[in-house]
Amino acid sequence: MNTKIPYLSTIKWLLLCASIVLAGCVASSVQQNNGLTDGELSIEVENNTAYLSGVLGHDLVEKLTDFVKQNPNITDLVLVDIPGSVDQEATMEGARLIHRLGLNTHIARTGYVLSGGVDLFLGGIERTIGAGAGVGVHSWSDGSSIKATEVNMADSIHATYVNFYLEMGVPDRFYWFSLDAAPADRVYFLSPEEVYDFQLVTQ
Repeated sequence: MNTKIPYLSTIKWLLLCASIVLAGCVASSVQQNNGLTDGELSIEVENNTAYLSGVLGHDLVEKLTDFVKQNPNITDLVLVDIPGSVDQEATMEGARLIHRLGLNTHIARTGYVLSGGVDLFLGGIERTIGAGAGVGVHSWSDGSSIKATEVNMADSIHATYVNFYLEMGVPDRFYWFSLDAAPADRVYFLSPEEVYDFQLVTQ
């Protein structure tokens, strides 16, 4: 596989390599954590900006809802290091919540979002990416024998993803691309050209 890697420092790349093993992306009807631990998401606030790091857990929507209630002036979410999620359905609902609240998302300079972290990023009304940031995608599996590439294209499970991306203003071809980009236990880092081509950023 010809993996394209953004310009990252050696230390950041080593951290990313470790995160790749942990990254998870699952179908909405199943849950797969690939070693990720729930409840590790941390949120720090500075003025009207929130900085998010860690794994996206089952309680993501609840965490975001409570956080916004306590910090009503927040306008921007900066994703610093998001190695993935343990609950894809919760991640999609978290992205929808961000969108409904009219919040913007940004991937920190030299930061990264992998797997479900990419889906959360897509919830932003305005989406931007800092220099040297990594955006990693891969296919999903149910953690045992079912792989996305082996599921009939007409299966409704694909429609769940496709509809989500269309809601976020991203073409459905991004979903099909991610299935072929890398297997569930690997990560493919998008080039800047691919990031813009798939309309992951808004400016």
